[in-house]
Amino acid sequence: MNKDLEKFYDLVESFEMLPTIGKKSAIRLAYYIVTENTYIGMKLAHSIETAVRDIKQCVRCHAMSENEICEICLDEDRDPTTLCIVQSAKDIFIMEESKQFSGKYFVIESLEEDIINDLIKLVEKFEVDNILFAITPSLANDAFILYIEDRLKNRNIIFTKIAQGIPTGVSLENVDILSLSKAITGQIKI
Repeated sequence: MNKDLEKFYDLVESFEMLPTIGKKSAIRLAYYIVTENTYIGMKLAHSIETAVRDIKQCVRCHAMSENEICEICLDEDRDPTTLCIVQSAKDIFIMEESKQFSGKYFVIESLEEDIINDLIKLVEKFEVDNILFAITPSLANDAFILYIEDRLKNRNIIFTKIAQGIPTGVSLENVDILSLSKAITGQIKI
């Protein structure tokens, strides 16, 4: 490493720590913001600093928020009796982009007792009667769903999960057996 460019290589190393960023991409990004567009570099640094400082977890649903309670939890136009459980706050962005869900969310990244108790309090407070699990299909996540259903079994709640099967535009030869099996057993009449 060139000692004269230690700060540049520190920046490259920082970019490499990000998911999906390899050495070449890290060098390209670092070079761009250091030599070609320093304004973007300064804006990026400022955005990172303020985001890390100001973004926290919503006390109600555990999503990301700049306030104690997030916008979705405060939105009175959303159905508080319908709850979508996700395993990551970033999944909410994807669900919202689809514009197909109009209820509230709850993030469960792990099955810690405090988190489950927060879920139970939320279910009781808003008299939740419909829970949609929007989590990645797997055997482990099926157990995750069963555990949560068991913890909420004494309530009158309809439990559903997002459909599974073959993605649009993917040929059968590129589909794993579990996805194909789920698609066949979950077939719909046309």
